[in-house]
Amino acid sequence: MRNHKSWMITGLLFVLFAAFTIAVSAADVQPIGPEQSEVGLAAVNQFVFQKLGVNMQWYHLTEWLGMAVLTVPLCFAAMGLQQLIRRKSLWKVDAPLLLLGVFYALVAACYVLFEKVVINYRPVVLGEGLEASYPSSHTLLAVCVMASAVLTLRKLPVIPQKYWKAANPICTAILLATVLGRLLSGVHWFTDIIGGVLLSAALVMLYRSSLLHIQNRR
Repeated sequence: MRNHKSWMITGLLFVLFAAFTIAVSAADVQPIGPEQSEVGLAAVNQFVFQKLGVNMQWYHLTEWLGMAVLTVPLCFAAMGLQQLIRRKSLWKVDAPLLLLGVFYALVAACYVLFEKVVINYRPVVLGEGLEASYPSSHTLLAVCVMASAVLTLRKLPVIPQKYWKAANPICTAILLATVLGRLLSGVHWFTDIIGGVLLSAALVMLYRSSLLHIQNRR
């Protein structure tokens, strides 16, 4: 029953993300971005952007946090590689680590997809031209990596309870600081942040549901 509810929530979150993405693509689309680039839900986005403005201190902080976030998959990859070498079989690696690798691949695929399928562009030009902005990739990575880290550490028998309990507040703090900081930096529209949260929440719930499925099968 618990796993069934988890799958239902996962499906609902994907539907919400899809519906929100359609709204951003089609509702109240106006040329309010740089170089007259069009942005959906323009009234809301313009209102939030004018209120918050651009804050490069927050931008640089979230860039550093983003690099910290990317070290987490490397640590899990090293853990999985160590188990593979010691146990001499891929299938003897702890199931949560194998599933986490699949999850990271899915997150990377979503990242590449929205780099190619542009919903809207950033409200500011940071480099040589317009950059894809929806959903916020920093939000996507921070939520997916940090939330999945918390879930995975609890499932690994080699991790003492005191360590994963200590990691929980650190992961949560980095997650929240990245999401909030990305909004306050002004380098994303408000809907970019919301879209990033919805997509990452759906992906994390998919990972959690899969972990529960594996646990129930055992």
